[in-house]
Amino acid sequence: MTKVYPNTASEFLKPVSDRHVEILTVWKKSLLFNCDGFTVFDAKGNLVFRVDNYVAGNKAEILLMDAVGKPLLTIRKKKLSLGEQWLVFEGETAVNPLFSVKKHVNFLNSKSLAHVIPCNSGAGANSNKQAMYNIEGSYSQRCCVIYDQKWRQVAEIKRKEAVGGARFGSDIFRLVVQPEFDTPVAMSLVILLDQMFSSSLF
Repeated sequence: MTKVYPNTASEFLKPVSDRHVEILTVWKKSLLFNCDGFTVFDAKGNLVFRVDNYVAGNKAEILLMDAVGKPLLTIRKKKLSLGEQWLVFEGETAVNPLFSVKKHVNFLNSKSLAHVIPCNSGAGANSNKQAMYNIEGSYSQRCCVIYDQKWRQVAEIKRKEAVGGARFGSDIFRLVVQPEFDTPVAMSLVILLDQMFSSSLF
């Protein structure tokens, strides 16, 4: 049986800087019985992130944890907002969101999926602010790119190929994170894309 996670040195790239490009394998499956969620491995096959939801369906709150279950980020759907919008908080807090993610709805630009907007301290999302990051592509095809304000690629979601060129299903894919981008933040955006664009949410 083909391994879900990468376990070869060739998949762990090292640029000139001290930090590495991280290539993670994302599995849309919880390791806990009778749960829905995500399990994420690094290039050595080590567990790095978990999302375990006991109740299926569109969750108003999602918790991203590390390998031992420590809360890293809390993702909450913003109530009474125009369009689909989510707030991301540090740890398990519910105050002073780090940033907001808003689903892009514009049929003239179908490639754009979502915008990541900074939040005012203690004031929630500020829709007048310029997006910190923009996400383009197709989540259903597992082909998305996250760009910064200067339109430099900071992370990418893409299909994962097994040994011999065969492809895994859409529930197993890669998340490639550049050194200048925060890996938990990148994973939180994967979770939000799944909430916004997956036909079967969790």
